[in-house]
Amino acid sequence: MTSDRLTADLAFIGHMCLDEVIPFGGSPRVASGSAVLCGALAAARIGTKVAVITRMAPKDEEILEPMRQAGIAVHVIPADVTTYMRVVHPSADVDDRQMFQLANAGLFTGSDIPALAVRQVHLAGITDQEFDLEFVRGMKARGYRLSADMQSFVRQVDPVTRDISFGDVADKAEFAQLLDMVKLDVVEAKVLTGTDDLERAAIKFEEWGSPETLITRSDGVLARVNGKTYWEPFSNRSVVGRTGRGDTTFAAYMARRLDHNPADSLRFAAALVSLKMEKAGPFDGALADVLERMNAIAVR
Repeated sequence: MTSDRLTADLAFIGHMCLDEVIPFGGSPRVASGSAVLCGALAAARIGTKVAVITRMAPKDEEILEPMRQAGIAVHVIPADVTTYMRVVHPSADVDDRQMFQLANAGLFTGSDIPALAVRQVHLAGITDQEFDLEFVRGMKARGYRLSADMQSFVRQVDPVTRDISFGDVADKAEFAQLLDMVKLDVVEAKVLTGTDDLERAAIKFEEWGSPETLITRSDGVLARVNGKTYWEPFSNRSVVGRTGRGDTTFAAYMARRLDHNPADSLRFAAALVSLKMEKAGPFDGALADVLERMNAIAVR
């Protein structure tokens, strides 16, 4: 992408990566992945105009092809390497994961980001190696409506072992104040707030300044919006496509939320990610598929 200006409904910023997934009792596989890929494809395939800004090695640009084929405008910031992740599932519990970052494409800086004409910018990081507080402050100062996945700060990479552990974030309250929307899962919520009660955790973020908070769990997703709590269960029949669950849920919610209320947007997101979890890889359906699942759930 050579244009100096990206125009879209949603812009996703974050590393592309190669994911080596080792499932419990299954065969290892390597595929392109990342929060950006899962989120951007989900939003684009339901008709949202999407842009992506990523850092990666230009030699690996073939992994961007699915996004380009989906009509996503992609801006690549060259890096020496493409981020490489290893995800190990040591048990049948799909939320039990051991993660390692074996290669890292480096931090984003304000000067990396081209001019954006977008309705919302989402910071879709994989670990704490992508965004720092200065970057988030700078993006907010540019006037963008801003959201972030808190895994971008909670997932912390050991510089020696490359093991990813979950740690508290000293500036979490300032992040909550800077962001218009916050995304977490139940593990990240407990690390940051001290509780795995989804509503209590969301209220804590609200007290810190977040007007809109989404928290996913294996059985569903909760939203806390301007003092009101919403909950939607997932309806997936299998978990073969569990990787990318939270990224997909939040992308679907953001896209729907551009023109719909929180309750409808949450139902939509839960339906879309339920379809996604029934197949490996990013969501590959269409808007009609999601609406059909929503209707099927409504008549149960």
